[in-house]
Order: sequence, then structure tokens, then C-alpha cells
Amino acid sequence: MNRGLVGASLLALVLVIIGVVAAYFGTRYQLRLVYSAYVNLLVVLGLQVFMGNARVTNLSHSAFMGIGAYAAAICVTPQNIKAISLPDAPWGLNTFALDPVTSALIAIAVTGLIAFLVGIVIVRLSGIGATIVSLAVLVIIHSLFLYRTDIFKGNQAFFGIPQVFSLTSVVILAVIVVFATRLFRESRWGIALRASADDEVGASTMGVNIYRLRLIAWVMSGVLLAIAGIAYAYYLGTISARPFYFNHVFLTLAMLILGGMRTITGAVLGCFLISFGLEWVRWLETGPLLLGIDLPEALGLSGIALGAVIVLTMALRPGGIMGEREIEDFILKS
Repeated sequence: MNRGLVGASLLALVLVIIGVVAAYFGTRYQLRLVYSAYVNLLVVLGLQVFMGNARVTNLSHSAFMGIGAYAAAICVTPQNIKAISLPDAPWGLNTFALDPVTSALIAIAVTGLIAFLVGIVIVRLSGIGATIVSLAVLVIIHSLFLYRTDIFKGNQAFFGIPQVFSLTSVVILAVIVVFATRLFRESRWGIALRASADDEVGASTMGVNIYRLRLIAWVMSGVLLAIAGIAYAYYLGTISARPFYFNHVFLTLAMLILGGMRTITGAVLGCFLISFGLEWVRWLETGPLLLGIDLPEALGLSGIALGAVIVLTMALRPGGIMGEREIEDFILKS
């Protein structure tokens, strides 16, 4: 646990330094890019809690992020704006407005409850079965976002959300979540959960309640994803259903796979490598002049690059860049 605190502190220092440099030297566009990277980091850390410890692939994480974002948005958006954007909202959803903190707490509670109900089914499955069910959850929730336009507006923008978050806010959140996920990883629950992933029969024989541990990790993951969704909505001020679907699922999954899904350090490393690396790839898509060569436009190059990252990492280094190592392993000697 002490090593976990040291590792979390080192990662927190890195996150703070990146945030400070961006705040003082970044342009408005660069600040938005860095903020997006921190939001994706919250998503990847939430994904790591369950997928990295239980070794069960989860493809529904963007849906839970969306639930958190929409729940907070519906609660916090001023009543006069909701009367215009959601005139047919059921259950009186357009007749009230709450403060940002209360709205965030309600969003976390709603997402946690839904995660618990879904988790009761998910945790009793393993392998391809759990992955297929998580994919089904993603499709179902996204369909609700799209077709219950009286609540979620579908592909149209849900606007008017108070913009109460800044880069400082998301850096603080990321630091807190890094400590929470790292302490969970080093806790008795985290160790037992990873042991059950390596040898389910052996762990059960030793008295480990695998289903309960998986459910705890799944619900914790859902709560962290809700926090990411809230941070996303509270900064942009507008949301739609489109970002919470397959593209975002594979983006964040690639981040976790590249860095190494079994470590918190890997989650952080993979997130920032892909966030900033993809920005360079998008620049190449526009057909820039590079070293005197006028490159042609290559639309779709970012999708190809993302797929290549997943395939090459799984083929050449299945454990990711970090494998089983955390940041303190490079500093502290056993």
C-alpha cells in the first residue's frame, strides 16, 4: 500500500505538471485538447478498475459516461432553457433546475444504480459472454439516447449546460481518481480480484467471493465513468449522443491496451500518448507540407492509426508498454 501511495503521488505530480504547463503556455485550442485528454484519462482509469483487474473486456464504458453526462445536464440546465429544448420531457424533468454539485451527485447515484443492476448479470459471465453483454448494453443505452428525443435530444445538441469546470477542475479530479484507482489496485480486494483473473478456480478454493469483487469493481468503474461524463458536460456546455458510442469506445480501449491494462501507470501513459499522437495524425490527414513534400489528403488516417495501435500492441506486446510495472518500479528497488 505504501508503494501504491508513492506511485500515485508520482503520477499526480506528472498530471499537475502537464496541467500547469498547458495553462500557462497553451493556446485556447491546446487547452481544449489537454482538457479532452484529461477527460479521456478519467474514462480509461474507470475502465481499468474493472477490465484491468478482472481481465474481463468491457465495451459499454462510453454508455455509462453518457448516462452521467446526461443525468447531470438534465438536472443542472436552467428551467427556461429546458422548456425550449425539452418541451415534451416526461416526469417533470423540464420543470426544475439544481445546482451543479447536487446535479453531479444525482448523476453519480443514477449511474451507480444502473451499473449495479447491469453488473448483477455481467459479473456472472466471463470471456466472450461478458464482452457480448457489455456490447449489448452499449447499443441499448445509445439507442435510448438517440430515440428518446423528448429526454436526450438524440443527435441534436443538448445545450444550455452551465460551464462550471476548467482545466484546474479536471486536473484535480484526475489526481483524486489516480489515488482512488491505485489504492483499490493495491487493496485486499484488488489483489484478490487480480488473483481470481489469473486462476478463478484456485481463488474460489481459497475463499475469494469472485462475483462480489467483480461487482464492486464494476460499480466503482461505473461511478468513475459518470464523473468523466460530468466533467465533459460541465466544460463543453453542450452534449449529444454521438460521442458516447463506438468511436469513443475504441479510442479509450486503445489507450488502455497500449499503456497496459493491468497498471494505473499504463492507463495514464497510453491515454496521453494516443491523445497527443492522434492530434499529429489528424494534422497529417489534412495533407500538410512536410520536409518540402506536399503530402496528399489522407482522410480516415486517424482511424487506421488507432486500429494499428490495437493490433500491433496485442500482437507484439499483449501486456502493453508497462506490462505489470508501475511508475515507482523504476525508482524504488525491491
